[in-house]
Amino acid sequence: MLLLLRSLLFQASFLLFTATVAILTMPLLALRWRSMVKPISQFWARGVNVLLKLIAGIDYRIEGRENLPKGPFILAAKHQSLWDTSVVLALFDNPCIVIKQELLRIPIYGWFTKVLGMVPVDRDGGGAALKQMLRACRAAAEQGRVLIIFPQGTRTLPGEDAPYQPGVVAIYRETGLPVVPAALNSGYFWPKHGWRRPPGVIRLQYLEPIPPGLKRDAFMAELTGRIETANAKLEAETRESLQKQ
Repeated sequence: MLLLLRSLLFQASFLLFTATVAILTMPLLALRWRSMVKPISQFWARGVNVLLKLIAGIDYRIEGRENLPKGPFILAAKHQSLWDTSVVLALFDNPCIVIKQELLRIPIYGWFTKVLGMVPVDRDGGGAALKQMLRACRAAAEQGRVLIIFPQGTRTLPGEDAPYQPGVVAIYRETGLPVVPAALNSGYFWPKHGWRRPPGVIRLQYLEPIPPGLKRDAFMAELTGRIETANAKLEAETRESLQKQ
């Protein structure tokens, strides 16, 4: 019962906090004070983690920071939770997240993504849409921004098998940047379905980077192998930890 109450309280607090930040930011957009949106988004991301810890008893830990290259790179991560897309706003200065085109249609959220310079992917747009996405990713890389991509293209449940989409290969080849694979276990603490938020530690692991220049098949084998191997180990450790509660 306590777990349910804490989970529901966090969800209500998260929605209220998000709505409040969005409403207070709208006048800044109307006044064209767009430079304020980035620090506000970082404040929101950090605030979400504070709520997680204080209300739900969920902390987070970043592992493998030594694997992050200097300068721009591509972070290719598992995607199990809303937490994944929010925390990168706090971890990196002005990251460029590759997102689904449909998200731009969400009121307020869509406006924020445009102002923050995120890159939409129109998966039904054919070759023209792909070229537009690649141009935007190349421009972001030239600005020194870290590119964030979820190569499976959607949130997955822990242990769920979903194919890796070819977009990550195209961005890798277009930008010539190293790719840092990343594993995480956020789906156990903030799943894409349901309200349950068990206490524990969300872990985000940066893995050894993949250098630029690999051929398509070799790159995909390295990317999927590193992420899936690390995630399987991480999820096993998380299940064991949760079973002891």
